[in-house]
Amino acid sequence: MRVGIIGTGAISHKHAQAYRNIGFELTVCTDIIEANGRAFAEKWGCEFVSTPEELCRHPRVDYADVCTFPDYRIEPVRFCAANGKHIQVQKPIATSAETAREMIATAKAAGIQLGVVSQHRFDDSSLFLRRALAEGRLGKLLQADAYVKWYRSDAYYSRPIKGSWKTEGGGALINQAIHQVDILLWLMGAVRSVSGFWQIAAAHRIESEDVVNAVMQYASGATGVLQASTAFWPGYTERIEIHGAKGTAIISGDRLTTWDVNNDSGEPAPLAQDVASGASDPMAISLTPFERQFQDFAQAIESGRPPASSGEDGLRALELVLAVYQSCREGRQVALNA
Repeated sequence: MRVGIIGTGAISHKHAQAYRNIGFELTVCTDIIEANGRAFAEKWGCEFVSTPEELCRHPRVDYADVCTFPDYRIEPVRFCAANGKHIQVQKPIATSAETAREMIATAKAAGIQLGVVSQHRFDDSSLFLRRALAEGRLGKLLQADAYVKWYRSDAYYSRPIKGSWKTEGGGALINQAIHQVDILLWLMGAVRSVSGFWQIAAAHRIESEDVVNAVMQYASGATGVLQASTAFWPGYTERIEIHGAKGTAIISGDRLTTWDVNNDSGEPAPLAQDVASGASDPMAISLTPFERQFQDFAQAIESGRPPASSGEDGLRALELVLAVYQSCREGRQVALNA
C-alpha cells in the first residue's frame, strides 16, 4: 500500500514509523511550510510535493493520510474524490458536523473510502472489552465514564491556533478526550442527552476549554460521566470505567487494569499495568494500535468493506463533543438523535 501524508507535524512522524513497521510505502508528503515538508521527506525517504492537490493526484499514492489541524478536511477529500484516491484523516473528523457530513457524502459519491484515525479501538484492552460486552459478561450496563485528566504546558499552547475555536474546534474535549468519546460510543452505543459545564482558559491563555465535565444518558438507559482537562499538572493516566450489574471493567491508558466480574467465565481478561498514555507527553503513545488501524484501512480499500473507524464513526464522536459544547454555552441539557 502506497501512502501520501498531508501535514508533517508531530503526529505524522508516528504515522510514518507505523507505516515503515508494517511494510507500507510512504511515497509522498506535503506541508504548507515547505522547509518542514522537505525535512520530513528527507527523514522518511519520500518525495515532497508543493500542494495537497498534487499529492492527491500523484500516481504513486493509493490513499492520502491527512495529519493537519482539523479545520483542513473537506479540501483534501474533494481532491481525493476527483482523483479516485482513498483518504484517512486524523481525529477529530472536522470542526463542524456540516463539514463532516459533506466529507462523508463526497467520499460516498466518489466511491472512495474515508477513515478517521481512532487507534484506541485497536488496543487489546478495547478489543477484549468490546467482545466481553457483546457476550453480556458485565450484565446489564449501568454506568460508563471517561476521565481524561491530562496536562499540557504553556509552551504547548504558545501558538495562537492551539485551543482556538476556528482551527482546532475547541480545547481538551475535541482534541484530547475525543479518543475516549469514540471508545465510549463504540462500546456503549449512542448517547441520548448531555449536560455540560466548562471552564474557559482555566489554566492556559486559550480561547476554549481546558476543563470540562458532562453527565450523559445513553440510549440504553445507562448513565455516564465525561471529564476532560489539559490543566491538571502533572497529568494523570486516562481511564474508561464501565460498570454493569455483574461487575466492573477499567481501562487505564491502553491497558485493561481492572476486571472485577462476579462468577465470570470465558476468555481470560488481558490484565496489565504497564500502560502507555499521553497524559503529559502527547507522543508517549504506542505504535501498535496505529499499525493495526492502518492495516484495517488497507483491507477495507482492498475488500470494499467500511473501515473499522469510518467517517460515520468520526461524525458520531464529533456530534457528542459538539452537544457537550452546546450544553456548556447554553446552560441546559442537550438532546442528541440517539
